[in-house]
Amino acid sequence: MTPREPARTLVVLAKEPIPGRVKTRLHSAFRPEEAAALARAALEDTVAALAAEPAHHRVAVLDGAPGDWLPRGFDVVPQPSGGLGERLSAAFAAVLDRPGRSPALLVGMDTPQLAAHLGSVDFRGADAVLGLTDDGGYWAIGLRTANPRVFDGIPMSTPQTGAAQLARLHDLGLSVRLLPPLRDVDEPTDARAVALAAPGTRFAAAWRVLVQAPAR
Repeated sequence: MTPREPARTLVVLAKEPIPGRVKTRLHSAFRPEEAAALARAALEDTVAALAAEPAHHRVAVLDGAPGDWLPRGFDVVPQPSGGLGERLSAAFAAVLDRPGRSPALLVGMDTPQLAAHLGSVDFRGADAVLGLTDDGGYWAIGLRTANPRVFDGIPMSTPQTGAAQLARLHDLGLSVRLLPPLRDVDEPTDARAVALAAPGTRFAAAWRVLVQAPAR
C-alpha cells in the first residue's frame, strides 16, 4: 500500500481571542467575553492538533498578537488587511514562496474537533485538498503551489463558498482530493453540536462551563 502524503507545512489562520473581536455571531447566546473564551478554547484545540501532527513546518497567520495559547514550534506571520480571500492568498504566498514548504494545508480556528480528521489529509496524486463544512463553506484547503487566482472573486462566508472554491480549483486544472466534511462553529447551535460531538476537547469543556451542562 502506498503511504499517504501528508502536508509538509500546517497553517492556521487565526484571530487573537479578544472579547468583541472574535465569534461575534455567538453574542446572541453568549457575552463577548464568553464568546472569546470559546474562541480561545477552539484555537487551543486547533494548534494542539497541528502540533501533534508530523509536519516539517507549522505557521500561525495571525490577526493580533500571539499568546500563551500558541505552543512552541509555530512561526508567526501577521495577517494583512483585506477580505478573507486576500488573506488566504497572502497566507499561502508567505508559506509556499519558501523552498521545502509544499504541500501546505491551511485550517481556520472554527473546527476544534479537527484532531480526529487530520490523519485523512493526503496529497497523494492531488494538487489540492479541500474540506467542506456543513453550512456550505470549507474548514481546510491545501495547495502545492500558491496562486492568487485560487481565491480571486470567490464569495466568502456564504452557503455557496465551498462549491465555488471547489469549482475554481477544477477550473484551474487542479486535481482535488476531498477531506471529510466537518461542522464549524459560527452560531450558538453550532457550538452546542460541536461540543456534544467532541466532548473531550477544550472547546467542549469551555462550552459546558458556560451552559452548565454535565460532561457526557
